[in-house]
Amino acid sequence: MTKESLYDLVEKVRAGNPLVHNITNYVVMNNTANALLAAGASPVMAHASEEVESMVSIAQALVVNIGTLDAHWVASMKKAVKKAGELKKPVVLDPVGAGATAFRNQVLAELIGIQAPDVLRGNSSEIMAAHDQSKTTRGVDSSDAAGSALEAARSLNQSIGSVICVSGATDYILDKGRIALIHNGDALMAKVTGMGCTSTAIIGAFTGVHDDHFEATTAAMAFMGVAGQLAAKEANGPGTLQLQLLDKLYDLTREEFMDMIEFETHHSFVA
Repeated sequence: MTKESLYDLVEKVRAGNPLVHNITNYVVMNNTANALLAAGASPVMAHASEEVESMVSIAQALVVNIGTLDAHWVASMKKAVKKAGELKKPVVLDPVGAGATAFRNQVLAELIGIQAPDVLRGNSSEIMAAHDQSKTTRGVDSSDAAGSALEAARSLNQSIGSVICVSGATDYILDKGRIALIHNGDALMAKVTGMGCTSTAIIGAFTGVHDDHFEATTAAMAFMGVAGQLAAKEANGPGTLQLQLLDKLYDLTREEFMDMIEFETHHSFVA
């Protein structure tokens, strides 16, 4: 991968306008839908059990986010994931709050058991909890540095075959001996709820247009990181950051991306 090939995928999303089916949480629906639109994708936020299979059938990717769970939504998630597996549509799973409750852990395990996602993206605490359910967290906030989850990410990749993305100050993307590190973003992004969920949705758009899901995830996280970093320069705080981020996802140029992107790749899990 090169800087150029990563940005080529940004343009591929804009040109392809992939339909991304999101079964996500109440907190982030508006944020993620607007981010997908700004990036050039078409979001649909549908969770009714009666229609999820039909929606998956017409979408280019499925994003499942377990942030706000109830029994009805869980049933819809399971139907959607099963259908996506049957149709070989990419599935991106966000294990929001993994480790916080036994119910959340159970749902996560059941979803992975139905169909291992093509991409699993979470913060370090969530990835470690997804790997080892005895690891407890206090919810969506990560108390661990992203790098501390690398061994858990490596083990998850080997056991379930998913591309694993650990987001943080540095984002790590791992798959079958390949690892990419993205050093972009800004600390202010952590002050806005749902930034990780937005990244997951953006990954959905990129997997919808590119079959190498490791490359797609790396490009999506680079896109989100660069856009967030540039947006933070213009923002006065968390409120204006959200506005600036949408604008930058919409109008980020190749020149801006090339100037700002900081990434590295290795054919090893040693970072």
